[in-house]
Amino acid sequence: VRLVESGGGSVQPGGSLRLSCTASGLPFTTYQLNWWRQVPGQERKLVAQINTSGHTFYIQNVRGRFTVSKENDKDTIYLQMTSLKPEDAAVYYCNIGSTWGQGTQVFVSS
Repeated sequence: VRLVESGGGSVQPGGSLRLSCTASGLPFTTYQLNWWRQVPGQERKLVAQINTSGHTFYIQNVRGRFTVSKENDKDTIYLQMTSLKPEDAAVYYCNIGSTWGQGTQVFVSS
């Protein structure tokens, strides 16, 4: 079972990034899919979820700016991030069941 993330990078405030996470070795369509983020010295925090029916959940401070989606035929989950703020800077992780990706770094600064 493996999750491989991509799409992190450095943007200015107000910019956008799209993170991707491709799964292998697990029945992708039967799991709720999650994005988390972690700032050094702080706990990892849930950012967004998409369940097997396509229903989504977002934490309040990303609602309206982030969009979680998935492509079942590609076993891939996405996190489209817009209007990025400096406080969005973190390592972002995808998570499916008990499996975690390696993390992808997002920097937001001018």
